[in-house]
Amino acid sequence: MFEREIEDFIEKIRTRREFLKMSGKGIAGITVATSVLNLMGCSQAEPADSEKSPEVTAFVIPAGLLVAEPNRCTGCQRCEMVCTVTNDEKIHPLISRVKIARNFNYGKELTENYRFENGYFGNFLMTPETCRQCEDAKCAAACPQKAISQNDTTKAWTVDESKCVGCGACVQACPWNMPTIDPETSKSTKCVLCGACADNCITGALKIIPWEKMEAMLRRKGYRFS
Repeated sequence: MFEREIEDFIEKIRTRREFLKMSGKGIAGITVATSVLNLMGCSQAEPADSEKSPEVTAFVIPAGLLVAEPNRCTGCQRCEMVCTVTNDEKIHPLISRVKIARNFNYGKELTENYRFENGYFGNFLMTPETCRQCEDAKCAAACPQKAISQNDTTKAWTVDESKCVGCGACVQACPWNMPTIDPETSKSTKCVLCGACADNCITGALKIIPWEKMEAMLRRKGYRFS
């Protein structure tokens, strides 16, 4: 079964040209099979529940895969601080494009079973979240000012501050509530795929695996690319 999962993954990322083609379409966040993530050296939370999605998630971006590993995250919020310093020239976790603080206590949502779920009051596994860069971006469709468009170079859905009026339509439209209105500027903020969060994560909970490295790792394991 694992062999089939890995072969299917290789088929999806057959050549770098296909990688860029996929990213150019704005492919939504994907959950990569556990066997593939293990091959990439990503750690899974234990005990793993085969009935549920793996804890480790990966999102397709032009540079490769952005991987989030709750098993490594300590909730230090360094990623949020680095994100806002890089993009906003201030430390302001509320408007960070990567979200940790809101999931710190009870994970993504508070449930009756919270003692066994992610969060400080549960199993101590933190949940990093960031923009899925959806193919059919609901935030962009909902914006009455057409202030959100796909960057030609990075393929990230980005906000044009000169057009944004801070109405919050994008926040309401996003299924994951990833955009945030900066209360100081009244402008929407969302991920621009700068990679600063992953570059500065001291535990490796957030990282970007370049396509070239990923292909090389699979080749060393004996898998072939045409």
